[in-house]
Amino acid sequence: MPERSLDAEGGTGHRAADSFSGSAPGRRRSLRDEVIGRLVRAALDDQVAKSGRSALRVVDAGGGTGHLAVPIARMGHQVTVVDPSPDSLAALERRAAEAHVTGRVQAVQGDAVSLRELLGEATTDLVLCHSVLEVVDDPQVAVHAMASVLRPGGALSLVAANRYAAVLAKVLSGHLDQARAALDAADDPVEAGPTPRRFTPEQLRGLAENAGLVVVDERGVRVFADLLPAGLADEPGATAALLDLESQASAHPKFRVLSAQLHLLARRQ
Repeated sequence: MPERSLDAEGGTGHRAADSFSGSAPGRRRSLRDEVIGRLVRAALDDQVAKSGRSALRVVDAGGGTGHLAVPIARMGHQVTVVDPSPDSLAALERRAAEAHVTGRVQAVQGDAVSLRELLGEATTDLVLCHSVLEVVDDPQVAVHAMASVLRPGGALSLVAANRYAAVLAKVLSGHLDQARAALDAADDPVEAGPTPRRFTPEQLRGLAENAGLVVVDERGVRVFADLLPAGLADEPGATAALLDLESQASAHPKFRVLSAQLHLLARRQ
């Protein structure tokens, strides 16, 4: 499989702002994307090794305009993006065409809960569900649906907002009353509310295990990246150094609870 960075897509007009050579805010976004990209590439490489197939079937639930799907397709995998927004899917198709991967990208209108009906059981090597559980009607039902489309040995990659980090973020922004509310709610059950859900590591792990999956890896996403002043992105070597630091800290349990998001990889036996 050719070596490609998941933040280096083809086409124009979609990702130029995410380039490391862009503005400081653009570099910050690119750094965030690269942290996720490294996790996804590791999951893909692991599935390739376990399955013995160089081309996997990947589903991106809620994948929108294809910021992950298109680079994955450029690696040679078949990617189905399931998303409720027709506008996002139209943008996905344009992006795939610009990157010359139309034949490896499929756009399907729907949601995570309906994956089994849309795709069939045991049809998929890897399901990505990134920043989706925060807004679905029932996270457990959604995870069950995603688990059902996995082949034996297939994996589910979950990324969700971290409840504990929300407390720190509110303090740093000066919203102390909101920080106290987030702190008081940190161990509450995962319920729908007026704002997107946030999850504790224990809650995210429970969702996967209750769906019959075995958790094989847990990491933090953006442990430090959101805390740094924007000007740091202009310093030579700062981005590479921060990526290395993020990679090391992401697997450390004590740092993971401070990360903006949680990443969990779980496998169907």
